[in-house]
Amino acid sequence: MSMTTGITPIPNVLQSQTGFAVPPPLEAEIDELITHYPVKRSASLMLLHAIQEHFGWISQEAVEWIARKLSLPPINIYELLTFYPMLRLQPMGKYQIKVCRTLSCALAGSAALHQQFCDRLGLDAHKHGPQTTVDGRFTVEFVECLASCGTAPVMMVNEDLHEGVTNTKADEIVAQCK
Repeated sequence: MSMTTGITPIPNVLQSQTGFAVPPPLEAEIDELITHYPVKRSASLMLLHAIQEHFGWISQEAVEWIARKLSLPPINIYELLTFYPMLRLQPMGKYQIKVCRTLSCALAGSAALHQQFCDRLGLDAHKHGPQTTVDGRFTVEFVECLASCGTAPVMMVNEDLHEGVTNTKADEIVAQCK
């Protein structure tokens, strides 16, 4: 709690990104994107997606840059970033392994599948949220429905969906990523 105001400060979960700079082609793309919205603020989410697509995650500097670009206070960008789970608050691995945890997949063994990935990659299966290996190659996380309930358990590696994943198939998938 701040002694001068008596108000507890809002925790900032954002990480810093040394040398953050938006390349001119991306800035041009963003400038053009903003023109599609009658109110600049309405482009906030699309700018977050564009920055994440390029950098892989959203840093403190990215939030501040987007806020300046849209003439908004940074809190307006921060609140979107902390609300939407598809927006990344930390650098992710080269290979992002997403294991479905909803009902069909849970009944078909997705918890054991998630545990196997974590064990093989030296991660803690009980830790909440995405975890990245020390070498930065893999990020593993439990996610909500991947829309393939009839072929559970399912997972994704980056944009590739894998269905009916067995322990053997899981090991093969990781081996292909190395």
